[in-house]
Amino acid sequence: MRITLAQFTCREGDIAHNLAAVLAQIERCSGQTDLLVLPETQLTGFTHPDGNTDYALQLQGPELAQVVAASQRAGIAVAVGFLEQDGTQLFNSSVLITPEQGIYLHYRKSHLWTNERVEAQAGDRLVCGLWRGRRIGLLICYDIEFPEASRALALMGCDLLLVTDGNMDPYGHVHRNALLARAQDNQMFVAMANRAGHGCGMQFAGESLVVDPLGREVASLGREPGIVQAELDFSLLEAARREYRYLEDRRLALSGETQWQQRDDEQRWWSLIPR
Repeated sequence: MRITLAQFTCREGDIAHNLAAVLAQIERCSGQTDLLVLPETQLTGFTHPDGNTDYALQLQGPELAQVVAASQRAGIAVAVGFLEQDGTQLFNSSVLITPEQGIYLHYRKSHLWTNERVEAQAGDRLVCGLWRGRRIGLLICYDIEFPEASRALALMGCDLLLVTDGNMDPYGHVHRNALLARAQDNQMFVAMANRAGHGCGMQFAGESLVVDPLGREVASLGREPGIVQAELDFSLLEAARREYRYLEDRRLALSGETQWQQRDDEQRWWSLIPR
């Protein structure tokens, strides 16, 4: 599978500009890739600093319909993020659009960053679907810092985890380190497309990355806008799992007891003693 990461800038609330950039990139990728991954909220930008979210999109609205049509014309799948309005609720969402199914996977960010919690609601489910013989899952930005989310997708059989990202300075290294770890400890491919440039009073970190199931970097970008393509060799899934299988070797049934001991300085401490 050929995968392309597009590390873009975007403009908060400028739907016409952002959508045009996404559609142009899909057209450029026609015949060159199988799957295009774009950053978090790429179609809308984040919530405006003044709290305005009037530009949030409907899942079945005309903007996403244009992305679906472009995906079908180009014959490629597209993962892209946007602010989603559903009735009175606002979500930070991403979709995987495929030429065959249109909007195939729809995910709402489940771990909200501190300043998102004022306006947005957290999603309540993870998604993973089978496309062209491979199971693909979605996460968004801060989600990747929680091992449980990626592990849950691995238990759903995920071969390739796509992360739409909007990570900013000074936290660029956090998501790079997390991607390497999530790929290795779940023995699956992980691909992250991050935002670049300046917006919302933040400098975005870029450094989009593809990691293989052995925890090795396959392809990456620096801090400036750009694209990078990688060929995913899915035979590495079995190679990574040949000597040991983390999912099978886990010992979640371990139990223990808390032992309290009195120290000379009258402070208490505890330790967990496996039975």
